[in-house]
Amino acid sequence: MSEMTGTGEISVASGTDDNDTGLTEPEPITVTAADGYPIKGFVWRHRAVPAGGEPRPVVIVNAATSVRCRYYFRFAAYLHRHGYDAIVYDYRGIGESRPERLAHFDATWLDWGELDFEAVLRHVLDAFAGQPIDVVAHSIGGFVVGLAPSNARIRRVFMMGAQYAYWRDYAARHKFSMLWKWHWLMPLLAALCGYVPAKRFGWMEDTPKGVALSWSRSRPNFEDTYRRAPILRDDVQRRALVRRFAALRAPVLATSVTDDEFGTVSAIERLLRYFTRSRVVHLRISPDAIGADRIGHFAFFHSRFEASLWPISLDWLKNGRMAPFTPGRIVSQRDAQRDCADAG
Repeated sequence: MSEMTGTGEISVASGTDDNDTGLTEPEPITVTAADGYPIKGFVWRHRAVPAGGEPRPVVIVNAATSVRCRYYFRFAAYLHRHGYDAIVYDYRGIGESRPERLAHFDATWLDWGELDFEAVLRHVLDAFAGQPIDVVAHSIGGFVVGLAPSNARIRRVFMMGAQYAYWRDYAARHKFSMLWKWHWLMPLLAALCGYVPAKRFGWMEDTPKGVALSWSRSRPNFEDTYRRAPILRDDVQRRALVRRFAALRAPVLATSVTDDEFGTVSAIERLLRYFTRSRVVHLRISPDAIGADRIGHFAFFHSRFEASLWPISLDWLKNGRMAPFTPGRIVSQRDAQRDCADAG
C-alpha cells in the first residue's frame, strides 16, 4: 500500500522439478465470484504428481492494495520450481479484473475478501481437489485472508507486511505525510473522480472508490470502519466479520521489515490479534541482517531476494516452521486459543 519504485517489469521464470516434464508459461484463469463478477488471474500447474505420490500443495498469492498480480509472477514461478502449483489473481477493479469503466465501480476491501479471494479459494478446492492449500499474503492480502468464509480450509499462511492501514500505526517519521496522502487526498480524489487515478500520480494502480474509502476510514478495530455509509454493516454483521477471522486455523508466519513505513510492529500486531485460533509467529527483519540497503513494503517479492528472503516463506509453507539461522528476531509468538469444544 505504498508507491511502487522502479519499472518493476515482471517476467516468468522457467524451470522444472524432479517429477515434471517442463514448466510452461502460466495459463490465464477466470473464476466467478458469488455475485457473478469475473475474477481473473494466472495459474502455474505441474503436469505430473510428486515423487512418492503425496498430494502436491497449491499456493494462492493475495496481492497488496492496487498492485497487479503480475508483480508476483517471479515469486509464483519460484514456488512452482519448488514443487507448488501456484495461482495469482487480481481483485475486482484491479489489473486483469478491472472493468471497462472504473469510475463509480462498486468494490471494497470487504468484497476483495468475502467475494474475490473466497471465489479463488473455492475454485482451488474444486479444481485442485485433495491438494493442501497454502496462502502467501502481501499487505492487505493478509487482512483479506480473514474475510473469506472458507478460510478454515487453508493449511498454512505466510504474510509479508500484512496490516489494514490504521494511520496511527504508520512509521513516526512518515506519519503525517502518509495521513495527508492516503487519508485526505486519496478520498478527495475518489469523491471528485469516482475512483482514485493513482497511476497518474505514480502511486499504484487506479483504485476503486470503495477501496479508497475502506483505507482512508480505517479504524483501530477494523470492524468499526463499517459503521457508516456507504460501507455500512450492522452490529450483527460486524461481529460476524470478527468471528470469520477466528475461523482460520492455519498457522501464520507474519514477516515484517524495519524500513516498511506501513508494516510497523503495532500495525502487524493489530491485524494478528484477530487470528485467535491460529498459531501465530511475528518475524521482524532489518535490511542489514541480509546485507541489503533497503527492503521496504514491496521489495520482498523482487527476485534479488530469491536467495535471502524467499526461502523463509518456502520453509514455512512446506514445513510450518522457520529454518535454523533465519535472519531477524521474533517479535511475538502465540499458540491458538482453545475453546470449550476443543478442550472437551
